[in-house]
Amino acid sequence: MPEKRGKSLTEQAYAILRERVIVGELAPGVDVSEPELAEQLQMSKTPVREALARLCVEGLMEAFPRRGYRVTPVTLKDMNDLFAIRGALEGTAAALAAQNLTETELETLDGLADTTYIVGENVSTKTFVASNERFHSAIASGSGNPRLHSLVMTHLEECARLFYMGTRVRDINPETTNDHHRIVAFLRQRDSEKARLAMIEHNENTRKGLLAAMVANPQSGISL
Repeated sequence: MPEKRGKSLTEQAYAILRERVIVGELAPGVDVSEPELAEQLQMSKTPVREALARLCVEGLMEAFPRRGYRVTPVTLKDMNDLFAIRGALEGTAAALAAQNLTETELETLDGLADTTYIVGENVSTKTFVASNERFHSAIASGSGNPRLHSLVMTHLEECARLFYMGTRVRDINPETTNDHHRIVAFLRQRDSEKARLAMIEHNENTRKGLLAAMVANPQSGISL
């Protein structure tokens, strides 16, 4: 019984700390310690330590012997590398999905493309980021290639922290909505090549917008 409880507490600590990192409550580059986090979460240090170890494996935390932990900084190279891979993966997924998505699935995509958020408002921002992930996931799933879908989802999860950082420093509603509807239009036309190019362009628009806003804003949390 104690073992199950321990695992449960570790999972709870992991979920809470991971979300704090992703949404920016624990900002990139910030130092954290087991005792402080354990006190905040009202847990013993053991589940917190195990949760931090898991976050280190995922690359969201860094451990320093006798010093504690640091939230992994986000660098321009990280962002550029990540979007380069996303463009290739999601472009291929969109091309395949153009031949496979049903009308019902396309209607769902249209609805997800209309999701917006209020800049600075946490609840709507979380809904927006979740809807964006569902939009891209649905297209990747529509490719009919489970391995490709899995790869896309892995990179989308890595991008989540960047999305939250971006929503705080600029309004990305218009470009996201317009790009998403453009992608859906080509998917409806069953035009694989145009869908592929539209997805690649969308990823590049997002990358450039994030880059410009974060470099211009010293509080964005990105490291040059």
